[in-house]
Amino acid sequence: MGASPLTRIGELADATGVTVRTLRYYEEIGLLTPAGRTDAGHRLYGAAEVERLYRICLLRQLGLPLDGVRASLEDDGVGLGDVITDHLRTLDARLAAENRLRARLARLVGALSVDPQPTDELIDVLEDMHMLDTNLDRPIASLVYADLDAAYEFLTTAFGLGPGELFRDGDGNVVHGEIDVGGGTIWLHPESARWGLASPATLGGSASSMVVLVDDVDAHHAHAASSGAEIRYAPVDQDYGYREYGVVDSEGHLWSFMKALGD
Repeated sequence: MGASPLTRIGELADATGVTVRTLRYYEEIGLLTPAGRTDAGHRLYGAAEVERLYRICLLRQLGLPLDGVRASLEDDGVGLGDVITDHLRTLDARLAAENRLRARLARLVGALSVDPQPTDELIDVLEDMHMLDTNLDRPIASLVYADLDAAYEFLTTAFGLGPGELFRDGDGNVVHGEIDVGGGTIWLHPESARWGLASPATLGGSASSMVVLVDDVDAHHAHAASSGAEIRYAPVDQDYGYREYGVVDSEGHLWSFMKALGD
């Protein structure tokens, strides 16, 4: 059997849903190196790289930050079959919990005519709901922007956040964005008159702020300032035990980048 054909970066992005920007970023940080390049310089990926990308995506889905993904891959001697089996086992457990919850709810609907307050059954339902919530729920911040393209570019360039993705409709309009921040995610939401959502630039001010922990506050400040970001206050040691600086993004959201003193 011959070797598997190599896939170009754009084809891999289209097939997997992982953006070209993300694949390039993974290469930049040494997480996923292409198998080679075409004569024109386009990145090429083979079977080994596709397998590694699968592992990366699975670990990210489980909530590991990029540093944790790297450490796991470096220490991992587990074969692909075992990884897929564990993935399948996790999904099976999730489906079993959902099916059990659905069966309880179906029985509960039929029992309401006999017992309008089925306390014991509701306790069982709450137990199953909690099991699902414990496994999957995590907070996600959402910021509203008038121009998602420009906001995404600013956040990834001036603040060094990411990688992430922009999602477009059939007409090419951005309808949703996501930015990775350490082990979490920030959603970028378009303005919506229907839902009463507006950017600080539209409102003329912001009523909240985002706080992000960084390794080097002063270096982050210097990079943001050199990228043209509007600095609200320079790095300063606060009485509550953090060194931080304040900055606004392209549409007026206030951000604080900080690190605990003594770390």
